Amino acid sequence: MSIQRFETGKRLSEAVAFNGTVYLTGQVANDHCAPDIYIQTQQTLASIDRLLEKNNSDKSRVLMVTIYLTNMDTFGDMNRAWEEWVVPGATPARATVEVSRLAGKEYGVEISVTAAQRTT
Repeated sequence: MSIQRFETGKRLSEAVAFNGTVYLTGQVANDHCAPDIYIQTQQTLASIDRLLEKNNSDKSRVLMVTIYLTNMDTFGDMNRAWEEWVVPGATPARATVEVSRLAGKEYGVEISVTAAQRTT
């Protein structure tokens, strides 16, 4: 079985698929994002939706998520966007950790996803 890489650059691939599983690199909000973590989380989840669809998957097939927050005081705002997005009854395993900073100082949330691909 071959490894498939999507949106590959010099440093990383946005997604890698192998053996029925797709691994997404940490996703962040759009460029010039608002400081509001609720909005950043919505934008990040939209990016995840796009990459999952491109890789024959969707949010109902997410297996594991790691969420990185630069300020745990924004946990509630992030969770509000998350709970609007996640499929009830198909919630994945999840870890949320606080980090001192992300790749850009404007980012307050980053989300990394592992999901199962559809078989048909």
